[in-house]
Amino acid sequence: MLQQEAFVSFLRKFDAHPFMVKMNGNEYRIGDGEPTFIVKFNKAIPLKDLATSTSIALGEAYMDGALEIQGDLYNALDHFLGQMGNFSTDETALKKLIHTSVSKKNQKKEVSSHYDIGNDFYKLWLDETMSYSCGYFKNAGDTLYQAQVNKVDYILKKLYLKEGMTLLDIGCGWGYLLIEAAKKYKIHGTGITLSREQYAEFQRRIEKEGLEDYLTVELMDYRDLPQLGRQFDRVVSVGMVEHVGRKNYQLFNDCVNQVLKDEGVYLLHFISALKEHSGDAWIKKYIFPGGVVPSLREMVYTMAEDNFHILDVENLRLHYNKTLLCWQKNYREHIDAVRKMFDERFVRMWDLYLAACAATFHNGIIDLHQILVTKGINNELPVTRWY
Repeated sequence: MLQQEAFVSFLRKFDAHPFMVKMNGNEYRIGDGEPTFIVKFNKAIPLKDLATSTSIALGEAYMDGALEIQGDLYNALDHFLGQMGNFSTDETALKKLIHTSVSKKNQKKEVSSHYDIGNDFYKLWLDETMSYSCGYFKNAGDTLYQAQVNKVDYILKKLYLKEGMTLLDIGCGWGYLLIEAAKKYKIHGTGITLSREQYAEFQRRIEKEGLEDYLTVELMDYRDLPQLGRQFDRVVSVGMVEHVGRKNYQLFNDCVNQVLKDEGVYLLHFISALKEHSGDAWIKKYIFPGGVVPSLREMVYTMAEDNFHILDVENLRLHYNKTLLCWQKNYREHIDAVRKMFDERFVRMWDLYLAACAATFHNGIIDLHQILVTKGINNELPVTRWY
Protein backbone atom coordinates (compact mmCIF):
# COMPACT_ATOMS: atom_id res chain seq x y z
CA MET A 1 0.00 0.00 0.00
CA LEU A 2 2.89 2.36 0.75
CA GLN A 3 4.27 1.75 -2.73
CA GLN A 4 0.87 2.57 -4.23
CA GLU A 5 0.61 5.80 -2.23
CA ALA A 6 4.12 6.81 -3.32
CA PHE A 7 3.20 6.07 -6.92
CA VAL A 8 0.08 8.24 -6.76
CA SER A 9 2.12 10.96 -5.05
CA PHE A 10 4.48 10.94 -8.03
CA LEU A 11 1.53 11.37 -10.39
CA ARG A 12 0.28 14.39 -8.43
CA LYS A 13 3.04 16.42 -10.09
CA PHE A 14 0.89 16.35 -13.22
CA ASP A 15 -2.08 18.27 -11.85
CA ALA A 16 -2.49 21.01 -14.45
CA HIS A 17 -5.56 19.18 -15.79
CA PRO A 18 -7.75 17.02 -13.56
CA PHE A 19 -7.79 13.26 -14.12
CA MET A 20 -8.56 10.15 -12.12
CA VAL A 21 -6.31 7.23 -11.29
CA LYS A 22 -7.82 3.80 -10.66
CA MET A 23 -5.70 1.11 -9.03
CA ASN A 24 -6.50 -2.01 -6.99
CA GLY A 25 -10.12 -0.92 -6.56
CA ASN A 26 -9.12 2.54 -5.30
CA GLU A 27 -9.74 5.88 -6.99
CA TYR A 28 -7.49 8.93 -6.70
CA ARG A 29 -8.27 12.37 -8.12
CA ILE A 30 -5.36 14.37 -9.47
CA GLY A 31 -5.84 18.12 -9.90
CA ASP A 32 -8.87 20.28 -9.20
CA GLY A 33 -12.19 19.89 -10.98
CA GLU A 34 -14.01 17.17 -12.85
CA PRO A 35 -11.58 14.55 -14.26
CA THR A 36 -11.09 14.86 -18.02
CA PHE A 37 -9.87 11.28 -18.37
CA ILE A 38 -9.25 8.14 -16.32
CA VAL A 39 -6.01 6.18 -16.09
CA LYS A 40 -6.41 2.62 -14.89
CA PHE A 41 -3.26 0.90 -13.63
CA ASN A 42 -3.52 -2.87 -13.62
CA LYS A 43 -0.28 -2.91 -11.67
CA ALA A 44 1.89 -0.26 -10.07
CA ILE A 45 4.98 0.98 -11.88
CA PRO A 46 8.14 0.91 -9.73
CA LEU A 47 9.15 4.42 -8.67
CA LYS A 48 12.70 3.63 -9.74
CA ASP A 49 11.50 3.12 -13.32
CA LEU A 50 9.51 6.36 -13.25
CA ALA A 51 12.56 8.24 -11.96
CA THR A 52 14.86 6.73 -14.59
CA SER A 53 12.50 7.61 -17.42
CA THR A 54 8.90 8.63 -16.83
CA SER A 55 8.36 8.41 -20.55
CA ILE A 56 9.63 4.84 -20.94
CA ALA A 57 7.92 3.62 -17.77
CA LEU A 58 4.50 4.95 -18.73
CA GLY A 59 4.95 4.12 -22.42
CA GLU A 60 5.89 0.51 -21.77
CA ALA A 61 3.05 0.15 -19.25
CA TYR A 62 0.62 1.23 -21.98
CA MET A 63 2.21 -1.09 -24.55
CA ASP A 64 1.97 -4.03 -22.14
CA GLY A 65 -1.62 -3.30 -21.10
CA ALA A 66 -0.57 -2.51 -17.53
CA LEU A 67 -1.91 1.00 -18.10
CA GLU A 68 -5.26 1.67 -19.77
CA ILE A 69 -6.87 4.95 -20.73
CA GLN A 70 -10.61 5.13 -20.20
CA GLY A 71 -11.72 7.77 -22.64
CA ASP A 72 -10.07 9.19 -25.74
CA LEU A 73 -6.33 8.45 -25.88
CA TYR A 74 -5.44 11.66 -27.70
CA ASN A 75 -7.50 13.80 -25.32
CA ALA A 76 -5.76 12.24 -22.31
CA LEU A 77 -2.31 12.73 -23.82
CA ASP A 78 -3.15 16.26 -24.92
CA HIS A 79 -3.88 17.16 -21.29
CA PHE A 80 -1.01 15.16 -19.83
CA LEU A 81 1.91 15.72 -22.21
CA GLY A 82 1.75 19.48 -21.91
CA GLN A 83 3.48 18.82 -18.58
CA MET A 84 6.46 16.92 -19.99
CA GLY A 85 8.70 19.35 -18.17
CA ASN A 86 7.82 17.37 -15.04
CA PHE A 87 9.02 14.08 -16.53
CA SER A 88 12.13 12.53 -15.00
CA THR A 89 14.99 11.34 -17.21
CA ASP A 90 18.26 9.95 -15.88
CA GLU A 91 20.51 10.73 -18.84
CA THR A 92 23.48 9.04 -17.18
CA ALA A 93 21.64 5.74 -16.85
CA LEU A 94 20.23 6.09 -20.37
CA LYS A 95 23.38 7.42 -22.02
CA LYS A 96 23.65 4.63 -24.61
CA LEU A 97 20.00 5.05 -25.59
CA ILE A 98 19.91 8.84 -25.72
CA HIS A 99 23.32 9.46 -27.30
CA THR A 100 23.80 6.91 -30.07
CA SER A 101 26.57 6.74 -32.65
CA VAL A 102 26.30 9.07 -35.64
CA SER A 103 28.38 6.75 -37.83
CA LYS A 104 27.05 5.93 -41.29
CA LYS A 105 26.60 2.28 -40.38
CA ASN A 106 24.61 2.97 -37.22
CA GLN A 107 22.45 5.69 -38.73
CA LYS A 108 21.55 3.46 -41.67
CA LYS A 109 20.51 0.79 -39.15
CA GLU A 110 18.45 3.32 -37.16
CA VAL A 111 16.69 4.69 -40.23
CA SER A 112 15.95 1.19 -41.54
CA SER A 113 14.45 0.16 -38.19
CA HIS A 114 11.66 2.68 -38.73
CA TYR A 115 11.19 3.19 -42.46
CA ASP A 116 11.74 -0.42 -43.51
CA ILE A 117 8.92 -1.80 -41.34
CA GLY A 118 7.19 -2.45 -44.65
CA ASN A 119 5.53 -0.43 -47.40
CA ASP A 120 2.31 -2.42 -46.92
CA PHE A 121 2.13 -1.20 -43.32
CA TYR A 122 2.54 2.46 -44.23
CA LYS A 123 0.05 2.16 -47.09
CA LEU A 124 -2.62 1.23 -44.53
CA TRP A 125 -2.75 4.66 -42.94
CA LEU A 126 -0.85 7.17 -45.08
CA ASP A 127 -2.71 8.82 -47.95
CA GLU A 128 -2.34 7.92 -51.62
CA THR A 129 0.72 10.16 -52.04
CA MET A 130 2.60 8.10 -49.40
CA SER A 131 3.73 11.31 -47.74
CA TYR A 132 5.08 10.71 -44.22
CA SER A 133 5.51 14.33 -43.15
CA CYS A 134 3.40 17.33 -42.17
CA GLY A 135 0.53 18.19 -44.50
CA TYR A 136 -0.67 21.71 -45.27
CA PHE A 137 -4.36 22.29 -44.57
CA LYS A 138 -5.20 25.38 -46.61
CA ASN A 139 -8.93 24.95 -46.03
CA ALA A 140 -10.83 23.64 -43.01
CA GLY A 141 -12.37 20.83 -45.04
CA ASP A 142 -9.17 19.58 -46.66
CA THR A 143 -8.68 15.82 -46.54
CA LEU A 144 -5.33 14.33 -45.60
CA TYR A 145 -4.68 13.64 -49.27
CA GLN A 146 -5.47 17.23 -50.23
CA ALA A 147 -3.27 18.53 -47.41
CA GLN A 148 -0.32 16.48 -48.67
CA VAL A 149 -0.89 17.67 -52.23
CA ASN A 150 -1.05 21.23 -50.86
CA LYS A 151 2.19 20.74 -48.92
CA VAL A 152 4.17 19.52 -51.91
CA ASP A 153 2.72 22.21 -54.16
CA TYR A 154 3.61 24.84 -51.55
CA ILE A 155 7.20 23.60 -51.24
CA LEU A 156 7.67 23.47 -55.01
CA LYS A 157 6.38 27.03 -55.32
CA LYS A 158 8.76 28.18 -52.59
CA LEU A 159 11.65 26.61 -54.52
CA TYR A 160 10.80 28.82 -57.53
CA LEU A 161 11.38 26.05 -60.04
CA LYS A 162 11.85 26.54 -63.77
CA GLU A 163 11.83 23.95 -66.54
CA GLY A 164 15.16 22.17 -66.95
CA MET A 165 16.42 22.94 -63.43
CA THR A 166 18.03 20.25 -61.29
CA LEU A 167 16.53 19.40 -57.90
CA LEU A 168 17.99 17.27 -55.12
CA ASP A 169 15.70 15.79 -52.46
CA ILE A 170 17.62 14.63 -49.37
CA GLY A 171 15.54 11.98 -47.62
CA CYS A 172 13.12 11.63 -50.51
CA GLY A 173 10.83 9.05 -48.93
CA TRP A 174 8.58 7.33 -51.42
CA GLY A 175 9.20 10.06 -53.99
CA TYR A 176 5.96 12.00 -54.35
CA LEU A 177 7.60 15.44 -54.16
CA LEU A 178 10.05 14.73 -56.98
CA ILE A 179 7.38 13.06 -59.11
CA GLU A 180 5.20 16.16 -58.84
CA ALA A 181 8.17 18.44 -59.54
CA ALA A 182 9.00 16.49 -62.70
CA LYS A 183 5.39 16.48 -63.90
CA LYS A 184 4.61 20.13 -63.18
CA TYR A 185 7.94 21.83 -63.82
CA LYS A 186 9.86 19.34 -66.00
CA ILE A 187 12.87 19.49 -63.71
CA HIS A 188 15.53 16.79 -63.48
CA GLY A 189 15.48 15.38 -59.97
CA THR A 190 17.57 13.12 -57.78
CA GLY A 191 16.34 11.63 -54.54
CA ILE A 192 18.44 9.95 -51.87
CA THR A 193 17.30 7.70 -49.04
CA LEU A 194 18.74 5.10 -46.66
CA SER A 195 15.55 3.02 -46.72
CA ARG A 196 15.54 0.06 -49.09
CA GLU A 197 11.74 -0.12 -48.92
CA GLN A 198 11.39 3.52 -49.94
CA TYR A 199 14.02 3.15 -52.64
CA ALA A 200 12.21 0.18 -54.19
CA GLU A 201 8.80 1.88 -54.10
CA PHE A 202 10.13 5.16 -55.53
CA GLN A 203 11.90 3.28 -58.33
CA ARG A 204 8.64 1.48 -59.12
CA ARG A 205 6.75 4.79 -59.19
CA ILE A 206 9.29 6.39 -61.53
CA GLU A 207 8.81 3.55 -64.01
CA LYS A 208 5.03 3.57 -63.63
CA GLU A 209 4.90 7.32 -64.35
CA GLY A 210 7.36 7.03 -67.26
CA LEU A 211 9.74 9.54 -65.67
CA GLU A 212 13.00 7.66 -66.17
CA ASP A 213 14.41 10.57 -68.22
CA TYR A 214 13.66 13.00 -65.40
CA LEU A 215 14.17 11.24 -62.08
CA THR A 216 16.67 8.99 -60.35
CA VAL A 217 16.79 7.64 -56.81
CA GLU A 218 19.89 6.54 -54.92
CA LEU A 219 20.50 4.55 -51.74
CA MET A 220 22.91 7.07 -50.28
CA ASP A 221 24.01 8.77 -47.08
CA TYR A 222 23.92 12.58 -47.28
CA ARG A 223 27.61 12.60 -46.33
CA ASP A 224 28.43 11.02 -49.68
CA LEU A 225 26.75 13.77 -51.71
CA PRO A 226 29.94 15.76 -52.36
CA GLN A 227 31.43 12.66 -53.99
CA LEU A 228 28.69 12.72 -56.64
CA GLY A 229 30.58 15.49 -58.40
CA ARG A 230 27.30 17.22 -59.24
CA GLN A 231 25.69 20.52 -58.35
CA PHE A 232 22.01 21.34 -58.23
CA ASP A 233 19.92 24.45 -58.82
CA ARG A 234 17.66 23.57 -55.92
CA VAL A 235 17.87 21.40 -52.80
CA VAL A 236 15.00 20.31 -50.57
CA SER A 237 14.91 18.16 -47.46
CA VAL A 238 11.65 17.23 -45.76
CA GLY A 239 11.69 15.58 -42.32
CA MET A 240 15.17 14.12 -42.62
CA VAL A 241 17.57 16.34 -40.66
CA GLU A 242 16.02 15.05 -37.42
CA HIS A 243 17.91 11.81 -38.08
CA VAL A 244 21.45 13.20 -38.47
CA GLY A 245 22.21 13.96 -34.81
CA ARG A 246 23.10 17.22 -33.11
CA LYS A 247 26.84 16.76 -33.80
CA ASN A 248 26.14 16.66 -37.53
CA TYR A 249 23.82 19.61 -38.17
CA GLN A 250 26.71 21.71 -39.45
CA LEU A 251 28.01 18.81 -41.52
CA PHE A 252 24.56 18.31 -43.04
CA ASN A 253 24.34 21.93 -44.16
CA ASP A 254 27.97 21.86 -45.30
CA CYS A 255 27.09 18.95 -47.60
CA VAL A 256 24.12 20.89 -48.97
CA ASN A 257 26.43 23.85 -49.55
CA GLN A 258 28.85 21.72 -51.55
CA VAL A 259 26.20 20.47 -53.98
CA LEU A 260 24.07 23.63 -54.29
CA LYS A 261 24.96 26.10 -57.04
CA ASP A 262 25.72 29.73 -56.19
CA GLU A 263 22.44 31.69 -55.91
CA GLY A 264 20.64 28.36 -55.57
CA VAL A 265 17.56 27.94 -53.39
CA TYR A 266 17.35 25.47 -50.50
CA LEU A 267 14.29 24.60 -48.41
CA LEU A 268 14.59 22.73 -45.13
CA HIS A 269 11.39 21.33 -43.61
CA PHE A 270 11.96 19.87 -40.15
CA ILE A 271 10.52 19.15 -36.73
CA SER A 272 12.02 21.74 -34.40
CA ALA A 273 12.12 22.77 -30.77
CA LEU A 274 12.30 26.08 -28.95
CA LYS A 275 15.47 25.02 -27.13
CA GLU A 276 18.05 22.27 -27.49
CA HIS A 277 17.26 19.01 -25.72
CA SER A 278 18.29 15.38 -25.98
CA GLY A 279 14.87 14.08 -26.93
CA ASP A 280 12.28 11.75 -25.47
CA ALA A 281 13.64 8.44 -24.23
CA TRP A 282 10.59 6.33 -25.18
CA ILE A 283 10.55 7.71 -28.73
CA LYS A 284 14.26 6.96 -29.04
CA LYS A 285 13.87 3.42 -27.71
CA TYR A 286 10.87 2.35 -29.74
CA ILE A 287 10.13 4.71 -32.63
CA PHE A 288 13.06 6.80 -33.86
CA PRO A 289 16.39 5.43 -32.58
CA GLY A 290 18.98 8.20 -32.64
CA GLY A 291 16.43 10.86 -33.54
CA VAL A 292 17.13 14.38 -32.25
CA VAL A 293 14.93 17.43 -32.78
CA PRO A 294 16.97 20.55 -33.64
CA SER A 295 16.14 23.92 -32.18
CA LEU A 296 15.31 26.57 -34.76
CA ARG A 297 18.14 28.77 -33.55
CA GLU A 298 20.86 26.15 -33.92
CA MET A 299 19.73 25.34 -37.45
CA VAL A 300 19.75 29.03 -38.35
CA TYR A 301 23.25 29.32 -36.86
CA THR A 302 24.64 26.45 -38.92
CA MET A 303 23.07 27.88 -42.06
CA ALA A 304 24.81 31.21 -41.53
CA GLU A 305 28.15 29.40 -41.41
CA ASP A 306 27.53 28.26 -44.99
CA ASN A 307 26.54 31.72 -46.26
CA PHE A 308 22.90 30.68 -46.58
CA HIS A 309 20.79 33.84 -46.60
CA ILE A 310 17.38 33.31 -45.05
CA LEU A 311 14.39 34.49 -47.08
CA ASP A 312 11.63 33.09 -44.92
CA VAL A 313 10.87 31.01 -41.85
CA GLU A 314 7.40 29.53 -41.37
CA ASN A 315 5.93 27.50 -38.52
CA LEU A 316 3.39 24.81 -39.49
CA ARG A 317 3.02 23.31 -36.01
CA LEU A 318 -0.77 23.00 -35.95
CA HIS A 319 -0.75 21.50 -39.44
CA TYR A 320 1.30 18.62 -38.05
CA ASN A 321 -1.11 18.18 -35.16
CA LYS A 322 -3.93 17.78 -37.67
CA THR A 323 -1.84 15.50 -39.92
CA LEU A 324 -1.08 13.17 -37.04
CA LEU A 325 -4.71 13.03 -35.97
CA CYS A 326 -5.60 12.01 -39.53
CA TRP A 327 -2.92 9.32 -39.43
CA GLN A 328 -4.14 8.02 -36.09
CA LYS A 329 -7.72 7.89 -37.37
CA ASN A 330 -6.61 5.95 -40.45
CA TYR A 331 -4.46 3.67 -38.32
CA ARG A 332 -7.35 2.83 -36.01
CA GLU A 333 -9.64 2.20 -38.95
CA HIS A 334 -7.14 -0.39 -40.23
CA ILE A 335 -6.04 -1.72 -36.85
CA ASP A 336 -7.28 -5.25 -37.58
CA ALA A 337 -5.01 -5.37 -40.61
CA VAL A 338 -2.12 -4.13 -38.45
CA ARG A 339 -2.83 -6.95 -35.97
CA LYS A 340 -2.34 -9.46 -38.78
CA MET A 341 1.13 -8.02 -39.37
CA PHE A 342 2.36 -7.38 -35.82
CA ASP A 343 1.75 -8.37 -32.21
CA GLU A 344 -0.50 -6.47 -29.80
CA ARG A 345 2.42 -4.69 -28.16
CA PHE A 346 3.39 -3.15 -31.51
CA VAL A 347 -0.24 -2.26 -32.24
CA ARG A 348 -0.58 -0.35 -28.96
CA MET A 349 2.88 1.20 -29.34
CA TRP A 350 2.11 2.71 -32.73
CA ASP A 351 -1.28 4.01 -31.59
CA LEU A 352 0.44 5.67 -28.63
CA TYR A 353 3.15 7.14 -30.86
CA LEU A 354 0.71 8.80 -33.27
CA ALA A 355 -1.55 10.18 -30.53
CA ALA A 356 1.37 11.35 -28.38
CA CYS A 357 3.05 13.18 -31.25
CA ALA A 358 -0.22 14.91 -32.12
CA ALA A 359 -0.46 16.04 -28.50
CA THR A 360 3.10 17.33 -28.33
CA PHE A 361 2.59 19.47 -31.43
CA HIS A 362 -0.69 20.80 -30.03
CA ASN A 363 1.07 21.77 -26.80
CA GLY A 364 4.00 23.43 -28.56
CA ILE A 365 6.54 21.00 -27.11
CA ILE A 366 7.75 20.62 -30.67
CA ASP A 367 7.19 22.73 -33.79
CA LEU A 368 7.44 22.25 -37.53
CA HIS A 369 9.49 24.81 -39.43
CA GLN A 370 10.25 25.48 -43.06
CA ILE A 371 13.34 27.60 -43.69
CA LEU A 372 13.88 29.00 -47.17
CA VAL A 373 17.37 30.23 -48.04
CA THR A 374 19.62 31.15 -50.94
CA LYS A 375 23.30 30.29 -51.28
CA GLY A 376 24.84 33.71 -51.24
CA ILE A 377 22.84 36.62 -52.60
CA ASN A 378 20.20 36.05 -55.24
CA ASN A 379 18.69 39.29 -56.55
CA GLU A 380 16.70 37.58 -59.30
CA LEU A 381 13.94 36.22 -57.07
CA PRO A 382 10.70 38.20 -56.54
CA VAL A 383 10.94 40.69 -53.69
CA THR A 384 7.64 39.57 -52.14
CA ARG A 385 6.41 36.14 -51.04
CA TRP A 386 5.67 34.80 -54.51
CA TYR A 387 4.26 31.56 -53.13
